[in-house]
Formats: sequence, structure tokens, C-alpha cells
Amino acid sequence: MLKNYSDWTKSIHKEGFIFILIFAAVTFLLASASSLLGWIGFFATAWCAFFFRNPDRVVPTKKGLIISPADGLVQAIALAKPPVELNMPEEEMLRVSIFLNVFNVHVNRVPTDGKIVSLHYHPGKFFNASLDKASIHNERQTVLMETPEEEKIIFVQIAGLIARRIVCDLEEGMEVKGGERFGIIRFGSRMDVYFPKNTIVNVAIGQTVIGGETIIADLTQKFKKQIAAEDLNDKNLFEVR
Repeated sequence: MLKNYSDWTKSIHKEGFIFILIFAAVTFLLASASSLLGWIGFFATAWCAFFFRNPDRVVPTKKGLIISPADGLVQAIALAKPPVELNMPEEEMLRVSIFLNVFNVHVNRVPTDGKIVSLHYHPGKFFNASLDKASIHNERQTVLMETPEEEKIIFVQIAGLIARRIVCDLEEGMEVKGGERFGIIRFGSRMDVYFPKNTIVNVAIGQTVIGGETIIADLTQKFKKQIAAEDLNDKNLFEVR
């Protein structure tokens, strides 16, 4: 029994326990007043536990892969300048944006192997995370890392319309592995990942991706020429393979 309890607690992110307890307490009060309200509270509590689920994933181990940092829908693939808070050269990078709805797993994962170079928290607005302007105006946690091959990779946790808390457990100087858990966003949000713009992308707009498993790109596979903004309209560049 204790083993089953231990397994269950590991399957829930630590940020979720306080919310599950609050939902359960409210459910108890509602049930004492009305069985109907009790059932509503029960399903709300079950949804809360479901939201904070923390499943294991089978992480690809090939070197140089960019792995999806989150579960969700590929909302956009675009050329974009790095977030201004990083003070990097304004050279465009490829940005893949992943939208997480309230039913997706919200535990976030490191996209590739490397070292955390810098972390920047940027307070901001809470626009719908599916909007492109969310990358610029919304509250976010930006992480810059460098791979063993000295490639710069950026990933950004972005709060959405409902999300009001970003949790990031990373620290500058940490050595990390692709697919490792590093944080969570509550409730409904977006993840952006930036990488060199001549990298071949392995996902398509509208594709559902799985954090820690889906391969977004392979840094060892490059286009022979630098792509331009107009190339992003060529669907053949983003054929799912």
C-alpha cells in the first residue's frame, strides 16, 4: 500500500498537492451541503489531480536533438529575434511555439543536453498564450543554454490568459540533459524554443507534440542555405518525418 502511495505521489508534480488538498476540502464542504455539489467538487478535484500529473517519458538519446519542452500543439514556426532580456545579437533564430491547453501535461522539460548560461524572469501581461504577441508581452521565464557543441538554445515559459505562476527549478551553471523535468506553468500556457535558423525542423504547425519525447529538430541536420522568412511558407520545409 505504501508503495502504491509513493508511486501516486511521484506521478503528481509537487506544485499540485496544495491545490488538490484545497479542492478536496472544498468538495467535503460542498458534499455536506448537497450531494450534487459534492459530485461537482469531486470531478473538479479529479481534474486538478489530472492537471498536475507528472508522467514519465521515453526520452530520445541521440546527441544534438531538440526535444519538445512541453506537451501541446505547435502553434507557430517562425524566424524571430532572441528575447530582448538576453541582450544577444539581433540575429534571427528559428522559433517553435507550443500552446498548452488546460488538459495538457504542464510539466516542462529541458530541450537538449548542455549548460544553463542565464535565466531571466520578465513580468508582463497575460494575453491569450495562443497569440503571437504573447512571446513579447506576456509574463515569462527565459532560459539560455549552450550545448556541448557551443550552439545557443533558448527556451521560454510563457504565462497565458489563465496561468498565473511560472515555476523554474534551473540555476545558472547547471549541467542538464535533454528531457529532464525543470518546471511547470499553471494553468494554460505556452513554451517557445529557439535554435539556429538553418536547422531542419521535424514538426509542423498544427502537430500535437509530447514533452520529452517528440523530436522538434536535429542540430546535426542543417539546410545548405540560410532560410528566409518567405521560406517558412513552404510546407515542405516542415513535413513531419
